[in-house]
This record gives sequence, C-alpha cells and structure tokens, in this order.
Amino acid sequence: MEGEVEELRRLLRGANAEIERLRGKGVYVHAPREGQRTSAAATDLLFTAAEKTRMPQIVTDPNLPDNPIVFANRAFQELCGYSAEELIGRNCRFLQGPGTDARDVAKVRDAVAARRDVVVELVNYHRDGTPFLNELYVSPVFSPDGELRYFFASQLDVTRFRTEEERLAESEARYQALFAAVDAGFCIVEMRFDAGGHAADYRFLEVNPAFERHTGIRNATGRWISEVVPGLERSWFDAYGEVVMTGASRRFESGAVALGRWFDVHALRVGEPARRQVAILFNDITDRRNLEDHLASAARERTEERDTLWRASRDLLVVCGYDGLYRAVNPAWTDTLGWSSEELVGGQFDVLVHPDDREMTERAFERVVATGELDDIDLRLRAKDGGYRWVSWNVVPRDDHFYASGRDVTDRRALEEQLRQSQKLEAVGQLTGGVAHDFNNLLTVIKSSTDLLRRPNLASDRRDRYVGAISDTVDRAAKLTGQLLAFARRQALKPEVFDVGRSVASVSEMVGTLTGARITVTTCIEPFREAAGRESPCLVDADPSQFDTALVNMVVNARDAMNGEGRLDIRVRPADVIPAVRAHAAVPGDYVAVSIADTGTGIDADVLDRIFEPFFTTKGVGQGTGLGLSQVFGFAKQSGGEVVVRSQAGRGTTFTIYLPRARQAAVGGPQEHEPAPLAEGHGTCVLVVEDNLDVGSFANQALAELGYETVWATDAEKALAEIEHVPFRFEVVFTDVVMPGMNGIALAREIRRRHPDLPVVLTSGYSDVLAEEGSHGFELLRKPYSVADLSRVLRLAVERTEAARGER
Repeated sequence: MEGEVEELRRLLRGANAEIERLRGKGVYVHAPREGQRTSAAATDLLFTAAEKTRMPQIVTDPNLPDNPIVFANRAFQELCGYSAEELIGRNCRFLQGPGTDARDVAKVRDAVAARRDVVVELVNYHRDGTPFLNELYVSPVFSPDGELRYFFASQLDVTRFRTEEERLAESEARYQALFAAVDAGFCIVEMRFDAGGHAADYRFLEVNPAFERHTGIRNATGRWISEVVPGLERSWFDAYGEVVMTGASRRFESGAVALGRWFDVHALRVGEPARRQVAILFNDITDRRNLEDHLASAARERTEERDTLWRASRDLLVVCGYDGLYRAVNPAWTDTLGWSSEELVGGQFDVLVHPDDREMTERAFERVVATGELDDIDLRLRAKDGGYRWVSWNVVPRDDHFYASGRDVTDRRALEEQLRQSQKLEAVGQLTGGVAHDFNNLLTVIKSSTDLLRRPNLASDRRDRYVGAISDTVDRAAKLTGQLLAFARRQALKPEVFDVGRSVASVSEMVGTLTGARITVTTCIEPFREAAGRESPCLVDADPSQFDTALVNMVVNARDAMNGEGRLDIRVRPADVIPAVRAHAAVPGDYVAVSIADTGTGIDADVLDRIFEPFFTTKGVGQGTGLGLSQVFGFAKQSGGEVVVRSQAGRGTTFTIYLPRARQAAVGGPQEHEPAPLAEGHGTCVLVVEDNLDVGSFANQALAELGYETVWATDAEKALAEIEHVPFRFEVVFTDVVMPGMNGIALAREIRRRHPDLPVVLTSGYSDVLAEEGSHGFELLRKPYSVADLSRVLRLAVERTEAARGER
C-alpha cells in the first residue's frame, strides 16, 4: 500500500515539475473569451501535458469571475464522475459538501489570493454523493510578463490509503495489547551467521513483559544472547538458524542449562528472509518436566537403573496406559498392599477397586482420557490379605499413557470417621438430654396429678382439674414426639395436592393474633405464569396440616426475634432453582418458594448452621423447646424440598421453604358426614390387632364402654385366622402398624385383597414403613389417641364403607 501511495505522489510531483518547466519556457495560453469553454484540443503544450498525465488535474482561471474550471483532464473526470461539460465553467467548490473542513477550504482560498502553491487534504464528493479524501496540490501559472494566468490543481484520492493506514494502526494496537497481556514469553530476535553460514548469535529486537518472568533476563532488548546468557547450548542457535534458512516453523521443548529452566518453544520466521528475524513464543515448563522426570522412572521397570526416588517413595506410583492396563508400579505397592509388580503389571486398572467405588472409578478414568486431569480422588483398593486401603490419587497425562501418584489415607479416613461418630454421639447426647428434660417435666405433671387423684375425699372440681392436667400434658407429649419425628423425617405424612397461596392466606388471618398489634404483617402471593400468559396457582403435593404447622413455627420464631415489634413479610412465589445450601449444590427444577422475612435481631453467623438441630435455641430458658425449626426442616426434607435461611445480625432473617410444584389440583369428593366425637358403637364388631398387652386391653375396654363388640388378636396371623373363621363377622379392623412378623400395613393390604368391603384403620406412634411409604390409602390414627378420636375414626370408616356399598 505504501508503494502505491509513493508511486502516485511521484507522478504528482512529475506533473508539477512539468508545469514548472513549462513556466520557465514562458508557455502560456490566452484566456478564453467570456462564456467560452476550453478543452485539451484548444490548449497549448501546457494543457497537452496536463491531459496526458495520469494524475487527475484541473485548471482554473482566476481572471474570470468566481475562478471557474476551464480545463479538466480525463483522469479527473474519472475520479469525480463528472464529464468535462459538467465541470467547465463552474467553481470547484461544488465538489465540496458537509464533510469538508472549512479550515482546509480557507487554506486553498488564501493560497489563491496570495498566488502561491498550497498542499492540503480536504473532503470532496463524487457525482453519486460518496465522499473521498482528496490530497490537493494547487500551483499558480504566470505569463512571461508575470501576469497570473491559471491555477493548476493536481488531485490524489487517498481515501483507501487512509483507511488502510487506520486498519494498520488498529492492527498494531491489537498486536501491542496482546504482546503485553499474553502470559507466555514472546520475543523477536535477529540472527547473526558466521563465515561458514552457521548461526553464531542472535540479538533481541523486542520482548514482552512476560519474557523476564519466564527467563529471569532483564533489559534484554538490543542485547545479544551471548552477552546475557554466556554458554547457551548450541542447539538453540541451530534451531533458530534452521527457521531463518528454511522458513519452516519449529515447535520443540528444550532445557537451558545456563538458566536452569525448561521451555516449550514455538519459533517462526517473520518479515523478509534477508532480515533474518525469528518470532519466538515460549512457556516455562520446568515444573511439569520435573514432575514427569520424577514419574518417568517407572518406565524403567525391572532394570537396575530404577530411580532411587521411585524405589524409596512411600506413595503408590504407577504408569498406566489409556487402555486401562498397568505398565509399571513402584515397590510401594508391595509395602502398602502386598502385591508385587509381577502380579499387577498387565492387569486392568480397576481390578483392585472396591465394588462400591467401581462406578466412581470408571467416571474418573473417562475424565482422565478426555481431559488428562484428575486431582484428589479417594478410592479403596484391595490388599493381598483381603482388606481394603483408602488411597488418594493424582494424575499427570502423557502421550499414550499417564502417571498416577497415590497416597495411603486409610488412617486419615479412620480419624475422620471417628470424628463424625463423635459428632453424631454429641448430637445424640444433646437430643437425648433434651428429650429427657422435656419428658421428665411432662411426666412430673402426670405423676403429680395421679398422686393427687388418689387422695380420699377429693373435691370434684379438683379432680377435674387434675384429669385435665393429665390430658393436656399427654397432648404436649404427643406434640413433642411429633416434632422429633418431623425433624428425623420419620413422621407419617398425609400428602395431597393443595394451593399454597390459599393456605398461606388462610393462616395469615390468624398470624395477627400470634404476632400482636405492633408487628405489621404483609402477604404477597405470586401465581405461576404459563407460556401462554395464563396464570395458575402455586400447587404442591404435601401434607397441608404439617405445612400449616411449619408456617406457624416460622411466624412464631420471627415474632420472638422482633421482641413483639417490627415487620413480617410472607411471600409465595414460583422458583426455578433451590440455591446452594449446607454444602449441597444448587438444584434446578420447578418449585414453590414460601418466605417469611422479619426485621428482628438476626442470627449470628457462628450459630446459623445449628438452628435446625433439635432442642437448640437462642431463646431464654422457658421461652421455647428448640423443636419448632426442627419440624420445619424435617417437613421440607421429607416433602422433597429444602429450607434455606439468610440472616445478618441486627438486620433480620428470612426463612424460605422450597417445595416441588404439583401440576394438577386434587379432585374434591363429596362432603362426608362427620360422626359425633363420642359416637356410640351400637354393637359394631371390631377386630382389634395389637401386640402390646396394655394398649390392647385399654382399646378393648374403651370400645366396650362405647357399645362396640371387640375381638382382640395379638398378631397379624391370628387376626387373619379370626376373619377367615367367621366370614363377615367384623365390620371394621383396628390394627397397630408395628408388630412382630407381618406388620399392620401388610395385614391391611392382605385384608383388602381378600375382603375389599372390610374397612381397616391403622394406628401407630412411629413406623419406618409409614414414614417411607405412607399409609397406602388406609385411615391412620396416631398414638397416643383419645377415646373420642378412636370412636370417631372407627365410625367414620364404617360409614364410608356403608355409603360405598349403597352407591353400588
């Protein structure tokens, strides 16, 4: 591009020189008469020269009004797109436009007025309206007697050259930015050859900032390598000399003994061959090479030249191919696991892996093959004596194999397990102490009340008071047990699809009673917005009763944190992810989020991780059991969700329960008649299945008092025998869930199979089966139950069955 510009400018200078030569000879033309247009055919030698030049030129006559164009050569017509007829007679300012700088125009005008030469760049416009940058040379032409006759103007379109210059400048700026920012070392050197044509030295022309970091050489620019690194190995000169002579790039790894470093080098020739310049990009690979050298000794298996470190290392060192076969192992395998190299080499890499770790091992191997990376993965390897040892592995890849280093961490894992067990025992101890404390308080009330009830001549009002105390205390004990089961995720839930927004709205009506008048409560319920813009409710499939309890527990906790005054915001919204919490990664999905935000005292960071532990509380003595948030935690986890807490001391706390969203609302059935709290049995025959003698005896007596007929079986097998002995004798079966042999749920399912019209009611204080599988659609009465609850649930089960028979 620079060559083209210089050539055009040379022609321009030649045209102007010709004008000067003709001036010296006194060549001139007579001014055309007013209105007459002059062309090349009507001009003398000066115009002929202008016509023949390849430079765009025009001639203006300052002796005519407005200094019009009187001549335009063919090159100028091609440049601007106008014909000679369109140009001659007009002032050249019509070629200017809005992009023309007025200061450049003023320079031309002043030069014309002063009758002197001028060189200026200004913006002109083609006939089609597109602009071009015009480098303009204006020269006056005088007659022999010194009279000004014409102005010759030579034009040069430098638009594309300016554009190219800008591109080059931008490219240079990008190069400089990369040159300075790249982490790899970079330099450009100039080679010097001796008389025999061999590379003898090289000088640094440019170095980037990373150069010094990689080489340790300071102020290298302009210096010869022999000056800054005396005694550099001959291989470096030969490599760069070959690049200069052949033009072929080279990629190699080599060590510089004088620098004590290893480098990965990429060299290529730049510029003209005669300049003998080489661009060098390099990275310091000393650490990698040192590690490879450390592990490469494994390749010299069964030889006397085995590296001392390979033999002495207590870590398991191995060379393994990407085909999964051991190629070499060090003696530490024998010391640690008892296997000799002969027994291992050639075998599959996972042959010793514990069966439970096989899947993880396969994924790790796939990662090594794909990426060549693997850090700190713990696996169990089988020792020769049949035991297993924990080994932590790291991997370094090579061309067709990889090196692996494994450290025996069995003792460390054992200590970690002991620590975990210790923490578990501490948690169990805290839980046991809390349960013992609360239950002893409850039992104290019951024991004291029963002792007082035994006193003779006890007044009826005091008798009623003690009986009421016993009943209330049992209810509190049942609630305490339920909270413990909720935390442990062992409560028997009754999930159903319900609208969370509606439940929150219902509970919020009573929140004001719980919080008091000085706490402002706001509720915001955001529906799901479907793709078509339609709104849908926030439905979940969970136990609505337990949800309401969790909501109330969070509200009470927030109230206590605000000391009775502040702001409480309840919000229901859609969510597409459960955030990362308690060392668990974020879980994307479709969820309903229920948040309770308060403006209370907040929770200190050092206790934030403990707030869900049972019996842990930051409240004063007697102000809480420490089980409310445990119930929230257990309900959320057992419902397939999560509870997240965000808090800052002094700025309040936000609890958020995430529950999986349900897609379809439950279909409501017809309203059922609710029997009276103490509905009489009227001779209804009940099969009671209970292995606990005290509970079974109580159930029989209670039902007899209410007019039921009962038969008592102490296990499931006896219960089935009673049913089959006299078919259709029983109208309802009341069975415990936890029993030796066949449990209550299995019994209920068998009765349903044999006698579909015989209703079954389950009862349990706790059952793994109930917690994991639910009640399978059978009515459930939780222990401890009252006589009223027992009578009600039995009558309800009988009436449902009778109603179903009537519909058929």
